[in-house]
Amino acid sequence: MAKLLQRWDGHGGGSVLFLFLVLVMVVVVVQVKAQQAYVNNKQLDCENPTSDTNSTRGFLCNGDPTKYKSSCKSYLTFRSTPTYDSAVDIGYLLGVERPSITLIASINNISSDVSPVPTDTLVIVPIDCSCYNSSYYQHNASYILKQRLETYFSIANNTYQGLTTCQALMAQNPYNFRNLSVGLSIHVPLRCACPTSNQTASGVNYLLTYLVNWGDSISSIAQLFGVQEQRVLDANRLSAEDVIFPFTPILVPLNSEPKIHSSGTSPPPQSAPGNPIVNDDGSSNSKNKWKWIGIGIGGGALLLLLLSVLAFLFWRRSKSRTSSQPPKPKAPVVISSDGVTKPWSHEISYAVDSLTLYRFEDLENATAYFGETNRIKESVYRGSFKGDAGVVKVLKGDVSAEINILKMINHSNIIRLSGFCVHQGNTYLVYEYAENGSLRDWLHNSNKKCQEQDQDEAALSLSWKQRVQIAYDVAGALSYLHNYTNPPYIHKNLKTSNILLDANLSAKVANFGLARRLDNDHMQLTRHVVGTQGYMPPEYIENGLITPKLDVFAFGVVMLELLSGREPATVTDNDGVKNHQLLSEVIKTVIEGENVREKLRNFMDPCLGEEYPLNIAFSMAQLANVCVHFDVNERPSMPQVVATLSKILSSSLDWDPSDHFERSSSTSLGLGR
Repeated sequence: MAKLLQRWDGHGGGSVLFLFLVLVMVVVVVQVKAQQAYVNNKQLDCENPTSDTNSTRGFLCNGDPTKYKSSCKSYLTFRSTPTYDSAVDIGYLLGVERPSITLIASINNISSDVSPVPTDTLVIVPIDCSCYNSSYYQHNASYILKQRLETYFSIANNTYQGLTTCQALMAQNPYNFRNLSVGLSIHVPLRCACPTSNQTASGVNYLLTYLVNWGDSISSIAQLFGVQEQRVLDANRLSAEDVIFPFTPILVPLNSEPKIHSSGTSPPPQSAPGNPIVNDDGSSNSKNKWKWIGIGIGGGALLLLLLSVLAFLFWRRSKSRTSSQPPKPKAPVVISSDGVTKPWSHEISYAVDSLTLYRFEDLENATAYFGETNRIKESVYRGSFKGDAGVVKVLKGDVSAEINILKMINHSNIIRLSGFCVHQGNTYLVYEYAENGSLRDWLHNSNKKCQEQDQDEAALSLSWKQRVQIAYDVAGALSYLHNYTNPPYIHKNLKTSNILLDANLSAKVANFGLARRLDNDHMQLTRHVVGTQGYMPPEYIENGLITPKLDVFAFGVVMLELLSGREPATVTDNDGVKNHQLLSEVIKTVIEGENVREKLRNFMDPCLGEEYPLNIAFSMAQLANVCVHFDVNERPSMPQVVATLSKILSSSLDWDPSDHFERSSSTSLGLGR
């Protein structure tokens, strides 16, 4: 071993070898502790069902083979809803046999199987957990589609609250997502798991699948069930710094059958230090405990020795190279207008850990010193970073709020922030590059000649299918912001100029400078009303009311722009009298009253020609109309919008452009009036 080290060190590789050994040790230690991978919000990527199958398809079959061969007793949690509000209803939905339904009532102190349970009450459900296809643990349930707008996504995340994923549903059902129809029976694999050998050795007998809710943390979940926080972290391959998301499942290891403890009490953790674990036969498990302690001490000593030798080798090599190394760049500072140098704000410092910190010189080189040839628009420049295209946006003042929002968001339809630089009072944000610019440019600049009957420009306009796909992309991004980030956010500045298109014309929502964090009641008031005319809803303009429905209204306007190619607000001059016309008001006159077919045809973007299905366009216009409803309570939520657009997109993809839209079955949609 010593000769091998000398040989590697002579070639500058000793540190590499030791680093490898240390990594092996760390991996071994992690594998001893770790049990199942946390899904980490990857269940939202329904468009890519084959991605990360190990976490989205289910928990891996890695249970203790001596105790749990192919199945075990396990537990699920479910929050009661107005539809599923009794032990019988919840048990039926989750595929529980009749004898176990009685157990649901008993475990949760429900007076009877049919007694109503208050909405949003956490209910523990006992189930049998089995290994599917020697790959994934699951409990099997079935569900009959009840509504026309249901999708794999809505079934997984709404009906079953995250107990399954759209990826698992698509993998275990023969039906394409476009072919779902009312009355169809869907196989539903629910996520569960059996304890591993390491867990059973430490006294764990059950694993409970807990659904994360708003405000939950690993600490609060551990306290709820009276277990050690570290046990919950290890069971899900998480560290104390990791973020958990609402509507995602967390495994909770239990020594005994579950009981929920109130948040006001803190029961002693199961298997607390100093208390020997008792096996099923009543014997003490202290021998196993001391065996693992001995292994831990020995492994720790070996790891400490390896780290010491590694540190020595690095010190010896770095000492000889110190004179040749360039000085490290100083940490950037913010210089105020009066020339006083100040350190970064706490928020910006926090963002350094997850983003690339660029030097100002790097940005100058990437953007040709912010030259005119690289300028996209005011204060926005195209750049090249080691061959990869990026966009540099120059901002003044404290932009830590936007940085902290974007650094924790991971969604394919939200622009990605890769890094930043602070220099002389300005903040330079570096984003991914969207090759095809803004949606506004496509609808209101590139299409001008087309609208003036210049058919040579028609080929440059967006097709019908591309427009519906863009609407679906943006809706998915907003639904993610409202429901799946922790905490949830309102974009508050959605408009076509803040929707970018990449090389494939996929939409990317950008510009989070006005984004607001949602409170628990999802409602805020402000006296500082800012926004763009045509996109702001009446309750915001008049009363400063901020809710998720603000984004819904703006999205409805974006859909109307996609349909018509018109500006959200126009001003006409009639004999010196200026008339302000909002697109959100025009649509009501289009789809109501007489001659709807003709009015809709006149409303549609001339650049589309006749290459669109009139009946599907009417459905999209109806959806946009309800999104811009004057009454905030009449507008749908973004998940409802996504579900409707999913059907519109599926129908559009099946539509043959060679069919003249006059032959559309429009009478079924009220277009015959």
